Amino acid sequence: FIILTNLAFPHFCKHFKTKTLAIMGLSLYVICGTMPYILDNIVIILIFRALLGISVGMIMPLSTGLLSYYFPPEKQAFLMGLSAAMNQMGGVVATLLAGILANISWNNAFLVYLLGLIAIAMVIAYLPNERLGTHAAAAAEPVPSIWARLRKFHPSVLGMFLCMSLFFVYPGNFGIATGSQTTLSANAITILMVGLDVIAFFVGLAFGKLMRHFRRAMKYFAPVGFIIGYAILAASCNLCALIVGSLFIGIANGVGIPYLNTIASIKGGKAAVTMVMPLISASLYLGQFLSPFYISSLGSAIFDNNPTAPYLMAIIFGFVYLIQVFSTRHFQSLPPVEK
Repeated sequence: FIILTNLAFPHFCKHFKTKTLAIMGLSLYVICGTMPYILDNIVIILIFRALLGISVGMIMPLSTGLLSYYFPPEKQAFLMGLSAAMNQMGGVVATLLAGILANISWNNAFLVYLLGLIAIAMVIAYLPNERLGTHAAAAAEPVPSIWARLRKFHPSVLGMFLCMSLFFVYPGNFGIATGSQTTLSANAITILMVGLDVIAFFVGLAFGKLMRHFRRAMKYFAPVGFIIGYAILAASCNLCALIVGSLFIGIANGVGIPYLNTIASIKGGKAAVTMVMPLISASLYLGQFLSPFYISSLGSAIFDNNPTAPYLMAIIFGFVYLIQVFSTRHFQSLPPVEK
């Protein structure tokens, strides 16, 4: 439902102004997210989760697209890094809060969606209320087809799909693989996994400076980081290898997302919020959704249910990602970065 809503997002922008759209999405997020707190029917809960997906599909393109709409290109690297860092830390905080609340009662975990009220208050206080496209002539123009937008922005869209597919091999398999190969407790494994998000958070904060100092090499950080990280996890299961492998994967994720968002936002300009960011968001969630099917399951089938099979398959797709980056970005002009 997130993906479907992302694809329809440009049409929403033709009918609703920025603040209205953000408040609608966030309000639906809070209501549908917290509703299972008072429900115990799984069918009704799943319906509200689908509606929650619609709300996220409305919010995600705005969360990055408005940065390209309101701020100049030279600020994009810093802002996209900051946005990615907040996503990582938000996930850590929300997961910890949900765990604490779930220890009281399973349905208390859904109260974590009340955090959306903070975002609603900030949107009401600070976000300008204007129609994306800025003038009536733009609003009257037909929305370019998905295929037309993909032809223009396919390097970033496909890159995000590969980046997210590779990243979600880690949370989907690390706990199982590590638990079966080591004597580490569940709490220790959880700390390692949360540590990856913390690493990605700090990488996001430093992304603007990294782009300034490693401009030509940044495009390769994510695929190379995934390849090295999963190679280390596949080669050894001692604690040092688990830490170092997780470190490389955290760096890859912390660089990959803001890099792709930065390049796409600069190429799309003010139109990025309606033209490319919905596609980037859709590819992000499509990669997350399909990763267990085409990487983890394929790895288990090819490598005979080896506990590290998903890592081995991730290495192969890491090279696919590296080739995709080289073939689409090696000769690409570099975006400006504010000093």
